[in-house]
Amino acid sequence: MVDVRFRKIHGAGNDFILIAGSSADLDKDWSDTARRLCARRTGIGADGLIVSALIDTDPAVLGVACFNADGSIATMCGNALRCAAWCAATDHSFHDMTLVMAGVKHQALVGDDGSWVTAEAGAIDPRCIELVWNGHALCFDSAHTGTEHVVAVVDNVDSLDAEECGRLVRHHPRLAPLGSNVNFVQATGPQALKIRTYERGVEAETLSCGSGAVAAVVVATLHGLVTDSPVTVHNRSGTPLTVRPHAERSSAFWIGGPVTLTYQGELT
Repeated sequence: MVDVRFRKIHGAGNDFILIAGSSADLDKDWSDTARRLCARRTGIGADGLIVSALIDTDPAVLGVACFNADGSIATMCGNALRCAAWCAATDHSFHDMTLVMAGVKHQALVGDDGSWVTAEAGAIDPRCIELVWNGHALCFDSAHTGTEHVVAVVDNVDSLDAEECGRLVRHHPRLAPLGSNVNFVQATGPQALKIRTYERGVEAETLSCGSGAVAAVVVATLHGLVTDSPVTVHNRSGTPLTVRPHAERSSAFWIGGPVTLTYQGELT
C-alpha cells in the first residue's frame, strides 16, 4: 500500500481510520488491513476501518464499507456513517446525501448541529436472554437496527463491568451463531438515557455506538422509560448522541452528534 491518505476520526468517541477511495476500493477485502491498522499497540489504533467512495454527485451518493477492528464486516455502524458523511461534506460541500452500506441506503445530513444519519429499527424480541451476573438479575431484549443488538435496562450502568458481562452475553448460545452487540441502559429522565456498549467485532467496550443508541431508545420506549421525541443518549465518551424519530418513516430514526478529525496521515 503506497501513498494512501487517511484520516483518524471519531464520532462521539467511536474512532475510525477513514480512507476516501474509488468505487473499486469498495469491492476489496480490507479485513487484514483493518486488523493491522486498528491494533491499539502496534497500528494506528481504532474501533474500525472505513472505506468510502463517491458514487454520484447529483444527487450525492456515497458508498461506505466498514471493517471492524477484528477484520469482520459491519453491516451497520451509525458512527462510521456519520464520520463518512462529515468527510464528504468537508471534501465536496455535500450536506444532504445518501450513503450505502452493505447494500442498505441511509439518509445523511451534515450541518451546524452535527452529522446525522438514518437507521431502521426492526421488531423487538423481548426477554430473549435472562441471567444473573454478579448478583445482578439482567433481562435482555433484542432489537435489530441494521445489526444485532441486545439491550438490558438497569438501575445503574456504572455498577456493572460492561466489558466482562458484555463478552459473556455476546457469546450466549441463544445468540449463536452471529452473536450480538450488548448494551446496558439506564433511564435518567423522560428524554435521556445513559448507555454502555460492548461491541461485537471490536470485542471490547467502546466509548460510543450509534446503532446501539438507537436500539437503546427503541427498547426504552417500549418499556415506557422515554417519550416518543428526541432522546439524548449519554455514553462513556461524555459526548452524547441524539436519537429522534424520522418524520416520514415510522420504523426509522435519526442519529446525530459531533464528528471530530483527530489527525491525517499517509500509509506507506
